[in-house]
Amino acid sequence: MIIFWIALLSGSLLFGVYHLMVSKRRYNWSKKWQRASSITAMDEKPAFGVTADPQRKWGTWIPHPFVTPVPAPYPNWSVAHTKPLPYRPFKHNYFVTMGIRSMSWDDWIELDNEWPEFHARKMNRIQERADKLNHTEPCAVPAVEELVDELSRYLTCRYPSLFKFTSPGIMSNLYTGEVFDLRSRPWKEDPMTMCGKWLQDDLAVMIEGEDGQYYLKAGSIMLSGFWRLTDKLNMSLAEIHTSGDVPHFNAKLKTGMERFFQKLGPERAVNRNNYFIQTDNDLAWSHAIGHEDSDTIGWYTAEDAVGVDQLKFRSERQSLRRLPKTGAIIFTIRTYFLPITQIAQEPYCSARLLDGIRHWDKDVSSYKGLQKYGPVLVPYLEAMAKKDEERGNGRDSEKENYPW
Repeated sequence: MIIFWIALLSGSLLFGVYHLMVSKRRYNWSKKWQRASSITAMDEKPAFGVTADPQRKWGTWIPHPFVTPVPAPYPNWSVAHTKPLPYRPFKHNYFVTMGIRSMSWDDWIELDNEWPEFHARKMNRIQERADKLNHTEPCAVPAVEELVDELSRYLTCRYPSLFKFTSPGIMSNLYTGEVFDLRSRPWKEDPMTMCGKWLQDDLAVMIEGEDGQYYLKAGSIMLSGFWRLTDKLNMSLAEIHTSGDVPHFNAKLKTGMERFFQKLGPERAVNRNNYFIQTDNDLAWSHAIGHEDSDTIGWYTAEDAVGVDQLKFRSERQSLRRLPKTGAIIFTIRTYFLPITQIAQEPYCSARLLDGIRHWDKDVSSYKGLQKYGPVLVPYLEAMAKKDEERGNGRDSEKENYPW
């Protein structure tokens, strides 16, 4: 659902203006990829961290010598048989925090046997509305080129049964037969769209401005569920959150988050998880909150849930890292999407999720749409938690193992 850093849904422009803006954003790759970036990759002695050079000006970047470690092949990975990791990122309480954890470089991108389904949905979305889902501002061109390089090297090492360099600069998908030319200029395909095709994740590229703030300047946002790239493009990190009415952002998150972005070095990668409830079954866009091109989208437009079978558990596993050459910060957003009735069958999950929801305050509850599904979900979880306890899975025997 909504990502934590790139948050939910601001109001969209009127359709006519919106259509005009989208039309103007159509790519002319032969010209765009020759434009200079507004964040300068300075040809000076490399700095060994973001804050290593106290004289560095905001909006400039000294290329860093860090090289992303080569990942080990995923053990026995199979596009047919490797199951999604069972993230269950809810606790018996709920606190508004960044909630980040250090991440191994091997685990940057997680693929599994849902990859074909995700890929097919993305391909349909590209046919339907590609220009509204994938975009790169001129200032982000060098960062996107670096992202293509980082992802292609990672994927061919981590998932060699799915991706392979068949010749220098040519990467093939061994499942679909797609061939990606990574060397030709102008690009034969929009690089941001190309990256989106490789992953189950959505991708967002944040570029530092001259004011020290980070701005959303490129993205492949095809399966976001509740927010649109066209609404958030060119917004600062703070604007993204405040425009989406993220609860307690200014009071509890803004200062720490902005400081974290400014100090994050290329040597460190982090991840985090979140969770939401969705009242319809479309991974790509939750039609319950309104049509994707509507000016009025939000929980206030949704109908009340009538049965637990319509409720889906939507969870994101997000990663965050800085690219060493350009200094751009990259988000990956992988969505896990399954029936709430499946979650409730698992030991301890019903009681834990129920307690987490009960700890949402008024603002969080409104933001997550509890008023639309709570009357159905809460009694169901209460009943399932009671059954689970009767089977011997009570709080006393539960071991904390977040985010599982």
